[in-house]
Amino acid sequence: MLKDSARIQEQDAYFLNKRRERGEPEVRPLYGEEDADRILRQFVGFGYGRPFHVTDRVTGMFYDAGHILGSAAVVLEVREAGGTKRLAFTGDLGRRGMPIIRDPSPLSDIDILITESTYGNRCHEPEQDIKELMSKHIGDAFDRGGKVVIPAFSVGRTQALVYFLRELFDASKLPTLSIYVDSPLSVNVTEVFRLHRECFDAETRKYLEDEGDPLGFGHLTYIERIEDSKALQKLGEACVILSASGMCESGRILHHLKNTIEDERNLILFVGYQASNTLGRRIRDGQQRVKIFGREYDVRARVASIEGLSAHADCNELLAYAKAAGPKAHVFVVHGEPSASRDLAETFRKENVCRNISVPERGQVVEV
Repeated sequence: MLKDSARIQEQDAYFLNKRRERGEPEVRPLYGEEDADRILRQFVGFGYGRPFHVTDRVTGMFYDAGHILGSAAVVLEVREAGGTKRLAFTGDLGRRGMPIIRDPSPLSDIDILITESTYGNRCHEPEQDIKELMSKHIGDAFDRGGKVVIPAFSVGRTQALVYFLRELFDASKLPTLSIYVDSPLSVNVTEVFRLHRECFDAETRKYLEDEGDPLGFGHLTYIERIEDSKALQKLGEACVILSASGMCESGRILHHLKNTIEDERNLILFVGYQASNTLGRRIRDGQQRVKIFGREYDVRARVASIEGLSAHADCNELLAYAKAAGPKAHVFVVHGEPSASRDLAETFRKENVCRNISVPERGQVVEV
């Protein structure tokens, strides 16, 4: 992911510098592939459920967060004169019942819980509703002769989409059309998924045993080469294109948006959280003109969202996770837009999750 991010930054900087006007400053990437190579040599991996030494007074352990492949919540056991305290941080917390990877591992007997709140004031649609919406949106675009462009994160979201699309094809709920995953990182990450079947849930393991590869089927093509991506941008037939990045801030998705956003037959389908001040958020919120690679385009394509595909736990799932941590925990609600964090904290209070619930301010110091 780091090397891919570096490569995208270098390519985008090159593209923007070719178009910069006289007197404009040169665009430089934050880091390059050589920087990524150097930092990767510093990484040390630890398996889930295995204690590791942090300091003489602190021991850590990772728990499966069920968000993306390899995601983890961390629990630190801190030994002080008064005894041992258990501090947990959810990181990005996943959802129960989503395809391919396992559900989040619950935590218990926690003294301090720091929880994310991305979807702290929203609930996701059930899985069946998600698939019905996907079928309807893709079918409508196909009838118009348009393309469906789906900005999708390369790790987790793309694989879940492929899994659902395969299920829809198997159930004859999609028209006969081609699906393209146009992202080198998505292709590489999908191979990593295939190598780590021990992280799959029971349903996906059974499909592997009975049917074969759940991340590959007849209508699906993975694209890596830039020449094939350029050819796809010129394709005139109805199709589905999954490309990164998920918030439309970099990568090949920008080229696909540039080529489809002004055609009303096409559909831009969002399937995950769009952070404030991103291109994805501006399009999703209905902005009529947007800048892509420094040039303005009219948004004539149709725009739709399916929130239930998010890999983040929703309000009810965050509530259940916090309750399982235990009533003695002091809960800090972080990592969400202010309204989502405040609303989640209020839900925790109403549900008597614990005695102490806080939404910290930036720079606030808390002694526990």
